[in-house]
Amino acid sequence: MTRGNCTIIDQSGRADRLRKRLSRRAVLKSSAFLASFGLVLTSRPLVGFAMSERHGLSVFGDLKYPPDFAHYDYINPDAPKGGKIALGPVSWNYNQNPQTFNTLNGFVLRGDAPPMIELLFDTLMVRAYDEPAAVYCHLARSVALAPDGSRMTFILRPEARFHDGNPVTADDVVFSYRILKERGHPVLQAALKDIDRVEKEDGKVVFHLAKQHARQGVLDVASIVPIFARAQYDGKAFDASNLTPPVGSGPYRVASVNAGSSLILERDPAYWAAELPTAVGHYNFGTIEIVFTRDQTVLFEAFKKGDITYFEDFSSASWATRYDFPAIKDGRVQRLEIPDHTPSGAQGWFFNTRRAKFADKRTRQAIALTFDFEWSNKQLFHGLYQRTASFFERSAMKAEGLPTGGELALLERYRATLDPDVFKEAYSPPASDGSGKDRSLLRKAFELLTDAGWTKSDKGLTNAAGDVLSIELLANSPLFERIVTPWAANLERLGIPLTFRLVDPSQYQSRIDSFDFDMVGQRYSMSQNMAPTLANFLGSEAAHVNGSLNLAGFANKAVDELIATGLAAKTRDEMNDAGRAIDRIWRAGHYWVPNWNKPVHTIGVWSGFGRPEEDRLYDFQPAIWWWKEARDS
Repeated sequence: MTRGNCTIIDQSGRADRLRKRLSRRAVLKSSAFLASFGLVLTSRPLVGFAMSERHGLSVFGDLKYPPDFAHYDYINPDAPKGGKIALGPVSWNYNQNPQTFNTLNGFVLRGDAPPMIELLFDTLMVRAYDEPAAVYCHLARSVALAPDGSRMTFILRPEARFHDGNPVTADDVVFSYRILKERGHPVLQAALKDIDRVEKEDGKVVFHLAKQHARQGVLDVASIVPIFARAQYDGKAFDASNLTPPVGSGPYRVASVNAGSSLILERDPAYWAAELPTAVGHYNFGTIEIVFTRDQTVLFEAFKKGDITYFEDFSSASWATRYDFPAIKDGRVQRLEIPDHTPSGAQGWFFNTRRAKFADKRTRQAIALTFDFEWSNKQLFHGLYQRTASFFERSAMKAEGLPTGGELALLERYRATLDPDVFKEAYSPPASDGSGKDRSLLRKAFELLTDAGWTKSDKGLTNAAGDVLSIELLANSPLFERIVTPWAANLERLGIPLTFRLVDPSQYQSRIDSFDFDMVGQRYSMSQNMAPTLANFLGSEAAHVNGSLNLAGFANKAVDELIATGLAAKTRDEMNDAGRAIDRIWRAGHYWVPNWNKPVHTIGVWSGFGRPEEDRLYDFQPAIWWWKEARDS
């Protein structure tokens, strides 16, 4: 499942990917915690940027696309419009739920909203997915940044329209930023901490930035915040749950709602931005049907019949064994393995260290050692996966070997407060003998538990404080149970009972938001950049904010300051050094049981889809696919 610039776990490999586009696709490319931590630098202009109006912004270096560009290089500008795609949720964020929904308000904490509801809304700027640190004007015609970096000024496109025909005005933009900062989902509130205030001045929208702010956050807030029609909320509570279709200005409108079961979106044939270079070749399907179910088997059966036409398969067992139905054999359905060039995401079972029994890192390490990935990969995953070690797996921010150079220099600032293990080889889970019960690893786990003060009693393993070591692993899908069962057997050998606790989707999300769990499995997708979102996962403040993505309750002042340092970096190398230092601290603390990843997207599709040949993007984008036989609609 995916929450936040953020995703969630595999169900046998089920990486319920939260391609969190806070910038219009998932979990994790953006949510900013403002760091008034000691090393955040004072405001400065972005690279190569003066007060003159610009068509885009970049954190590192010049923009790839010139002011008069016609479209992004990676799309098909002639893609036909029309046709239909039917699918289950593949990524989600904020309060979105992949299994059910009871509200269409998708940017607050209350209720369960449907994924893809963000397609109803436009943003001031949008990302280019072949350029890792740039955004381009969309609702805004231009942007200007004050030479001292204290203000961003946007001029809106006069042709921008909401679905009801009314113009998108500066008042709507100011309202949207103010209301989200006050009542939006905690992830959005965190992202907006970099903005002191938003005002209308001479018909323009002006962001007054905090004196100390994150450089990447300046870009993120312009590309992730949906713009609402202010008039729709007059006299109404913004954060109320309801199924009234919101008025947006985006490429799609709500066509029909079947609460908890399906949501149908239709492309707006009069979409005001269709010819903009940031929209050409995007949003090609005439109809998008999102189907909700708690049981992935039901969804797959619908796919076999053609009721679902796009099925991203997150189960290795399914991918290896279930594609032998008639439509596969006669060529009506294809299996696609599309290379994944994005960071693999931070997927694992997270310890809730707010609970005293998980306070000692030796306890956490011991529990992690009992999970036999090599056995699981061979016996359960058909050899399709590789082990995850890093929070930034498959990115330049992954720590390797001993710390050196800039990374070591950063860590040296905090040596007195850091675990000595941080300065050793970056921790990676040891490979087992593949037997499913590696005696050497179990022996090591037992030694760690003993060192942490756990002894056997008639209640089980207890410590001096009287805590009993047991684990409830919270889940909202039964498909993961087959992976947990052999792990639980190993834990039982050490005297640690593990319960697989399956709850309904709403209860699951409520317990996640309030940190009411021992352990929980999640996958959070990451970008090539250190986004301000990172503070929502690993920042000390987020550890105490309900609804945040800091599941582990991880709080480390050095990491707070390193996040701020990375966000204020002038070069990509400086950012990567800060990322590697953070990764090294996280891994040395054993705050999770890291899972696995695979270097391809495994997707089943019914014949008729078209997609660009270019796959080397910084995010996976089905939004730029099309239906080959479509006619304009």
